[in-house]
Amino acid sequence: MKINKHITLAFLVVGLALSSCDKSFEELEKDPNRAVSAPASLVLQGIEYDLYNNTGRPFSSEMRWNQFYAINYNYYGTNEYQWGEMPNHYFTLKNVVRMEEEAKRAGAADVNGYSALGKFFRAFFFDQMSIRVGDLPVMEALAGNDNFTPKYDSQKAIYVQILKWLDESNADLASLITKGENTVAGDFYFGGDLRKWQKAVNALKLRILIRLSKKESDAELNVKGRFAEVLNNPAKFPLFEGMGDNLQFISNNFNKYPSNPDNFGFDATRQNMAKTYVDLLVARKDPRVMVVAEPAGAELKAGKKPSDFTAFVGASSGEDLTDMSEKAGRDNGAGFAPGAYSFQSRSRYYSNYVGEAVFILGYPELCFNLAEGINRGWASGDAELWYKQGIKASQEFYGVKDGTLALRYSRTGGRDAADFGTYTIDFNFDTYYAQPLVKYDGNNAAGLTKILTQKYLAFFMNSGMEAYFNYRRTGVPSFLTGVGTGNSGRIATRWQYPFSERTTNELNYKAAIQSQFGGQDNINDALWISK
Repeated sequence: MKINKHITLAFLVVGLALSSCDKSFEELEKDPNRAVSAPASLVLQGIEYDLYNNTGRPFSSEMRWNQFYAINYNYYGTNEYQWGEMPNHYFTLKNVVRMEEEAKRAGAADVNGYSALGKFFRAFFFDQMSIRVGDLPVMEALAGNDNFTPKYDSQKAIYVQILKWLDESNADLASLITKGENTVAGDFYFGGDLRKWQKAVNALKLRILIRLSKKESDAELNVKGRFAEVLNNPAKFPLFEGMGDNLQFISNNFNKYPSNPDNFGFDATRQNMAKTYVDLLVARKDPRVMVVAEPAGAELKAGKKPSDFTAFVGASSGEDLTDMSEKAGRDNGAGFAPGAYSFQSRSRYYSNYVGEAVFILGYPELCFNLAEGINRGWASGDAELWYKQGIKASQEFYGVKDGTLALRYSRTGGRDAADFGTYTIDFNFDTYYAQPLVKYDGNNAAGLTKILTQKYLAFFMNSGMEAYFNYRRTGVPSFLTGVGTGNSGRIATRWQYPFSERTTNELNYKAAIQSQFGGQDNINDALWISK
């Protein structure tokens, strides 16, 4: 019996060995415990998170480059415009391809919710890269192992394609909604509601058209005609109707707002408000500054009340970092917050983990984009109406509306309940709007400057680098420079290409920088879209 058992065992071992020999190396190296596929709904969530996480979060470097706040301690960064390579969204775009493939694998029709959203994501992420660097591989990109050296498409061709994707996404979503296929699984922004996504698609289209304002005479882009079509055909191109339609990220106790109780000790006194942003609000007696910022300790010590707009002081982004650090850290004595500058609101940003909603595409921006297009003569309409609606929407987001506003500030600069004091101010929108710095001047250059200024204020800590992109396009508002911003006193105008392109796609990379910038990958060269 023992001999038979040994013989049987021997044959079993030999059989297993022979069967293993029949398998290829690729089969043998597969990890049976590692997933090789995922449902489209799960892939979608990763893509959606990248919309928020990889385009410029609140109180990030991008927000310093927007000149909303400044850092005063070089261990944590600087305020310099010394940019390196662009954020690389090709990894996210590969996941868009995978999401579409997984939807088809699960039996979805050629046109489905994931394929329609995939076109939106392509438009969004290729825009985020091209607006930073210029030409990019697009049409030959995302081919995987089939093409490691994709050719670059011109920036104009990229934006023609982006507009095509957005039109197709809008049409596909309309078709699905008509058939009653109104939802998609896995979406945490709109709970899967494709009707809300369709509005976001068209909001992005308007952003892109405004982005192309310097190319309004280009027949192929047809910026004016496309803008008028969207404005005049709401049934075909539905748009956001209020703040409830925003494409926005909501933080929670797990996905925490970037400024929160956990990091108060690290950055609360090392991040002060920037002069570019604060001065615009102070000059307009706009209570938004009192909601998002603290009155400067030195100003209160000098006798000013927290209800005095002039008690709010921002530092120039161009200030020498050593000087800024000294001023931000000055001891104002017992009972007063330190520093000569305002810091971000302790009660709003350091009392909980939720902070505030972060717009990716917001209703205030939509209003200002519509106002700008009408101001430029792209379509008929009431620019002032949209301008006022944009201001109101932004102010109401911060709780600024007609009546008596109850506001909080930190007497000592701390965040504990005992540190906080309260004060009130009266606000009336009509009085605010009647100010010469606010009231719309008509469809002319002065009116356009008003629109652009209020759009900038509404971008505070949201929408990635849209504040900078609008500044670069229009020069509004004026950004401050100096030794603190580096780059020989210049605001950089572009990023560099990913360094990997120089080794893995060298010939196409060199051809692209030669055709655009005379062979230099320089952060101070102008893009086609800016000319």
